[in-house]
Amino acid sequence: MAARLIDGKALAQQVRERLATESAELFEKSGIRPGLATILVGDDPASHVYVKNKQKACELAGIYVDDHKLPAATTQSELLALIEKKNADPKIHGILVQLPLPKHIDSKVILEAVSPLKDADGFHPYNFGRLVEGHPVFEACTPKGVIKMIESTGVPIEGKRAVVVGRSNIVGKPLALMLLQRNATVTICHSKTKDLPAVCREAELLLVAIGKAKFVTADMVREGAVVIDVGTNKTPEGKLCGDVDFEPVSRLAGWISPVPGGVGPMTIAMLLENTVESAKRTAGLT
Repeated sequence: MAARLIDGKALAQQVRERLATESAELFEKSGIRPGLATILVGDDPASHVYVKNKQKACELAGIYVDDHKLPAATTQSELLALIEKKNADPKIHGILVQLPLPKHIDSKVILEAVSPLKDADGFHPYNFGRLVEGHPVFEACTPKGVIKMIESTGVPIEGKRAVVVGRSNIVGKPLALMLLQRNATVTICHSKTKDLPAVCREAELLLVAIGKAKFVTADMVREGAVVIDVGTNKTPEGKLCGDVDFEPVSRLAGWISPVPGGVGPMTIAMLLENTVESAKRTAGLT
């Protein structure tokens, strides 16, 4: 059996088109245009590409971009002052601080300085706590995108055995909570999990975010499972690959997401969705 492909790129385009309509309707009703402040410190080439892609997606979704590119020598105090200014700016509904930051800046301090009501990435401890309670304001973008990808298959989450491989605060933990709130039975795996292949084979929903190229092999996958690959790694030849050994696993799984073209585009789409939702809250429409 060959797995059906979960096309994150196509799903993300559908999200952008819907958000463009919603943004236009919001402006017509309230005069408010969703606004995202993007803050990039330093000259990391990959970060510049990521921010540029996010800004282009914003334009396609009808979102105003307030762009800030700061030199690597920017101090933590200067960055905090900019964030405070954007927290108070009524035209801004989401704030994105691109990571990684230079080593002399404490990322934890910076991310916690962003207003929880403008935390479009969903990283703030307040928003994580709201997610734990089951009443999220902003959900973290990557796990939110993973949930949308599962839902696109038509496979119900409720009652399914879900295994999350990876326990990061950005993906693994929030994803497990989102699945739990949708009534899946959830197991979180990590480097200390005993007999990991056996645990993975129990999964009807296998979500992999461990950061190791082709780590999940076909012998770890249950036939017919939905497999979402969150990883992005480079092969020695310079090509991108995920945490899942795609070719052999795709012959066994029921559904599978590719790398690239899977979770990545959906992460950006969820950043846009969070920003538009924030603007709607500002207008009193949600």
